[in-house]
Amino acid sequence: MTLSFSLVTAAYIGATILFILSLGGLSNPETARRGNWFGVAGMAIAVVATVFGPRVLPFGLPFIIVAMAAGATVGLYAAKKVQMTQMPELVALMHSLVGLAACAVGFASYIDNSITFEGAEKSIHELEIYLGILIGAVTFSGSVIAFGKLSGKIDGKPLLLPGRHWINLGGLLVVIYAGHLFLSHEGVIAVLALLVMTALALAFGVHMVMAIGGADMPVVVSMLNSYSGWAAAATGFMLSNDLLIVTGALVGSSGAILSYIMCRAMNRGFMSVIAGGFGTGGGAAPAAGGEGPQGEVVAISAQETAELLKEARNVVIIPGYGMAVAQAQHTVYDITQKLRAKGVNVRFAIHPVAGRMPGHMNVLLAEAKVPYDIVLEMDEINDDFPTTDVAMVIGANDIVNPGAQDDPNSPIAGMPVLEAWKAKISIVMKRSMASGYAGVDNPLFYKENNRMLFGDAKKMLDEVLKDIE
Repeated sequence: MTLSFSLVTAAYIGATILFILSLGGLSNPETARRGNWFGVAGMAIAVVATVFGPRVLPFGLPFIIVAMAAGATVGLYAAKKVQMTQMPELVALMHSLVGLAACAVGFASYIDNSITFEGAEKSIHELEIYLGILIGAVTFSGSVIAFGKLSGKIDGKPLLLPGRHWINLGGLLVVIYAGHLFLSHEGVIAVLALLVMTALALAFGVHMVMAIGGADMPVVVSMLNSYSGWAAAATGFMLSNDLLIVTGALVGSSGAILSYIMCRAMNRGFMSVIAGGFGTGGGAAPAAGGEGPQGEVVAISAQETAELLKEARNVVIIPGYGMAVAQAQHTVYDITQKLRAKGVNVRFAIHPVAGRMPGHMNVLLAEAKVPYDIVLEMDEINDDFPTTDVAMVIGANDIVNPGAQDDPNSPIAGMPVLEAWKAKISIVMKRSMASGYAGVDNPLFYKENNRMLFGDAKKMLDEVLKDIE
């Protein structure tokens, strides 16, 4: 069965509409499930229309089916085995595959001589190949490094080479010159120019993400998502596939917008994130004169925490990556249910860059079936902290750091944060006094109205739950 060009075009239009509806649905937790199914339906239509379209020759169909079966097997295995705490690195790894695919399609398009172009068409086609491989290579290597950082296999601190900006500029000039050679020559010179550009693009992807500190990793994941979209769009141009072009543009533009929104939430410029340097830890150490957070840390037990929560009228829970690592979201919801049954007003405060990827905390809380109406964004709840009896911080550090407002010399100065210290009592759950992912010490720990509940978040919360009951 082979579909006609007109039927394939109609299917692509339908898939495009479903992808747009999917993005719209994913913008709200209450419609996210429906949006996800829109995306699944759109992708199913796109795959069927492409596989059975007129451009796939009959003898190639078995190879495509084998490849799809292998990919589906890996996808199903990952969906069943990968923990929610591993989602950020899984997303980064998926982005790397998009970049690798763009590179493979680019080289295949270059060596494919079944279709010949002349004049301006030839130049445009070669430019599409060059840009597609360039974007794909940067996406691939950058995503691999992001995967390493997010999974802990690579140190989260930025690697800042001396003169790194000049290195990047020099690489860019070489890439531009190699592009000129690629477009103006054929044969060995063109191949060498393409290979040189690919090597430089791979190196730039590594250098770019290695120079980005841990606190900026949510922005990096969003940025790589955007890159993968543009890589897919470039692949669409190379293959003359309108659906790939439109879908890639949707992903690329939405990822770029999300990166911009997250940069605003951190009071960071997008270019400053790319330049790296945030999270070096250089601002975390006290000065030689002994300056640094002043005061004493007051520890608290799980039983005392439970008593404070039961006596409170308004409680705000601030989840962070520590909750994800401990997989404590279900226990948090059990505590929430018990407190609400006792008449306590419990709400959740979500910082835009909490965790390791955009929406990380929202995903975990949704998995635990926390009601959407009590999960509030930073701008919605920050003004309520002065009337909050207990602000409970679970494994978060940088997003509740008052130094962002009080210390102009702090590496996170100016970054909007959740003002947990303004509550009557704040309780911070941590394993130790170690600084957060950005490597910045937190004066909140030393404030008079703050208490520290040390230990594994899951174990401590289980004890709190037992005492509440």
